[in-house]
Amino acid sequence: MENREEFLVAIARKLGRPVRHIPEAMPEPVNTLATTRLTELTSDQRCEAFIKFASEVMLAECVLVSPENAPSTALDICWKFGSGPVIISNDQRLVDTGITPLLQKEMDAALWDPEKGDENIHLAEKAKTGVVFAEYGLTESGGIVLFSAPERGRSVSLLPEASLFVLRKSTILPRVAQLAQKLHDMAQEGQRMPSCINLIGGPSSTADIELIKVVGVHGPVHATYLIIDDCD
Repeated sequence: MENREEFLVAIARKLGRPVRHIPEAMPEPVNTLATTRLTELTSDQRCEAFIKFASEVMLAECVLVSPENAPSTALDICWKFGSGPVIISNDQRLVDTGITPLLQKEMDAALWDPEKGDENIHLAEKAKTGVVFAEYGLTESGGIVLFSAPERGRSVSLLPEASLFVLRKSTILPRVAQLAQKLHDMAQEGQRMPSCINLIGGPSSTADIELIKVVGVHGPVHATYLIIDDCD
């Protein structure tokens, strides 16, 4: 880069200090709350705190069920949202829980198919309910984390009127710091990173006008977290 040294000298002079070619060491953090807050909680306590914040602040409905009751509960939730079309993320975990087969049988639910291209988006636009499997829950914010992939399109959770997020209790993390660590570990192991990572906190809402919270402005009006109790 031409004139690099002159440029650095000019900046340093304006700052009233010598030119630095080696960055200074980062100062020691005042505390470790960024990485330790809420980590002392047990899985049961994290789940309770997650449900409390998600339901009271983020206005999401939370339902805790056993693995055996997950399919029937998911069906009940979809019927509660209405008899309109249902679209399901093409996620093997939803198949393994029994949710996908039951919704296809009882509600003729459509399955996201990456080979269908834009037809998937049209199905999601018309759907009453979208069903997805969440990677993680975040205790601190009451939000859930979604990883997108060709078979797990973002539109499934964004375009329908209602969203049903299926989440394993064991994957509820304390806060974003632990999510960042997991993403770092994925990168270090050479795993392919998701094309998009969505952090979703309940139904669509805004409080831009006079700090009055209004639900259903930019996306789904309803959001339900179906939490599968997989902890012994």
